[in-house]
Amino acid sequence: MYIGIKDVRPLQDYKLRLMFENGECRVFDLKPYLNLGRISELKDEELFNKVRVSFDTVEWPNGVDLDPEFLYKNSHSNEEEKGIASVRG
Repeated sequence: MYIGIKDVRPLQDYKLRLMFENGECRVFDLKPYLNLGRISELKDEELFNKVRVSFDTVEWPNGVDLDPEFLYKNSHSNEEEKGIASVRG
C-alpha cells in the first residue's frame, strides 16, 4: 500500500512528525541513518529543521529525500511516542 505524506514537522533529537494521506500521524527517528551517505549532512540541525513536503514525501534543501513507504514502515504512531516519553519521564 502506497501512502504519501501531507505534512512534516521536525522534532527534537532528529525525529520527524509525519502526517500521512490516510490521516495517520507517525514519528520517524532519523538518528539510526545519520551516518549514511548524504543523510549525514542532516546532522546539521539547522539543515535538518528545514525539512519540507515535496510531492508525496519529505525533502531537505540539500536534495536528500526519503521514500514515503520507507518512512511509514520505519515509523511508529504518535500515540506510541507519547507513551515512550511518559515512561522515560
